[in-house]
Amino acid sequence: MSAARLPAVAGTFYPADKDELSSSVDAMLRDGSSSLPCPKVIIAPHAGYIYSGQIAAGAYSRLSNTNSPIRRVILLGPSHKVAFKGIAATSCTAYKTPLGEIPVDAAAVQTILQLPGTGFLDEAHTHEHSLEVHLPFLQRELGAFSLVPLVVGDATREEVASVINALWGGAETLIIVSSDLSHFHAYDKAKEIDARTSMKILTLESNLVGDEACGCRPINGLLHVLKARELKVEQLAVMNSGDTAGDKGRVVGYGAYVVLEPSGNAMNETGTDNTDNQLPLAFRQRLLQVAREAVLRSFESSGNYNIDLNSYPPEFKVESASFVTLNINDGLRGCIGSLAAHRPLVVDIAHNAQAAAFNDPRFKPLTLAEYQQVDFHISVLSVPQVLAVSSRTELIDKLRAGIDGLIIEENGRRATYLPSVWEQINDAETFVSELRRKAGLDASGWHADTVVHRYTTEEFC
Repeated sequence: MSAARLPAVAGTFYPADKDELSSSVDAMLRDGSSSLPCPKVIIAPHAGYIYSGQIAAGAYSRLSNTNSPIRRVILLGPSHKVAFKGIAATSCTAYKTPLGEIPVDAAAVQTILQLPGTGFLDEAHTHEHSLEVHLPFLQRELGAFSLVPLVVGDATREEVASVINALWGGAETLIIVSSDLSHFHAYDKAKEIDARTSMKILTLESNLVGDEACGCRPINGLLHVLKARELKVEQLAVMNSGDTAGDKGRVVGYGAYVVLEPSGNAMNETGTDNTDNQLPLAFRQRLLQVAREAVLRSFESSGNYNIDLNSYPPEFKVESASFVTLNINDGLRGCIGSLAAHRPLVVDIAHNAQAAAFNDPRFKPLTLAEYQQVDFHISVLSVPQVLAVSSRTELIDKLRAGIDGLIIEENGRRATYLPSVWEQINDAETFVSELRRKAGLDASGWHADTVVHRYTTEEFC
């Protein structure tokens, strides 16, 4: 791990003096004060404070309007200094501003490193301002929190969406996308362009280009997620530097937007659904049929099973993680799944069903004769949440038998047990020991760097 990432634009984009910075940010937050609800998602500009600070403050001032403290911030911004493909995480342990250090959520970073297009690239963070300028607002408004800072390069909307879905979390997690709008047009032309861009954002059109928003790639990924989750974007303000602190001959556009998440859709910090809502029986039956058809199609000459997402309800299109288990006469015949959401639920289930039938290394490929006897069991996972424990004993004490699925990561090794495993292992001590053994670790051991996540599942067969 590297040391803290140091401020790159303190003294230029915002004051370098701690007291002056606090006073400046507090004044903008007061001016933007609102009693409207705390958002789940913010899109905000990243220019110097004299140009766009007050616009961003209009969104950040709403973060105090919640009874559930925000403890983690997922912050995505475009790369202005380094050209690269994908999404850059940092190996730094913290981000530093004149107001202090913000710890990086290393466990969350490890979770998304498994996703396509995501990796460490510290150089993308060193001089990048698109993330840094947001941090003083967050420090003054939230106090203590952890950070997942991500610089987005040439990444697809699907790559960005996978990261956002994997880290979506519950009320404890805030997601921020950093972006300015049009750049260096005359005032009236900029207003025209920014109005069209804003309409795209409000209607969830995930096809923005760089001329419309420098953060087009993280915005497109976010809009892709919001459309699947059927969430709406609210516009707070769209202005430009000609309205704030610059001349009107050559301006930069700025917009602030928020997204609210209905309380019934939120996940709590343990990874369990606050509402007990589950997929309707008809939806469960349809997903089981998808799993069966995906496997059956593999026996045919083409082997292809193409899914037309337009023919499925919105619940099937949300990027989710799942496991598909095959049993014959109550005996395991294959089990393959995903721990991190990276594709629509219906697609994930189809792929995992085929993998469980033909690619589980513990078994020979399923035969057509066996297919006639197979029972399909589907597990849909909640978003895994880091379980803050410092010892094996503390982990065992916090585990909920019959409820929790568990992921253990240690020394580059990783394994999971679904909650259904509690049916065979009914005590927490053995559950942890056997999971460690599955990961190739000392069954009775524990390491200071051990990271554990827990999750719940919706099960149906």
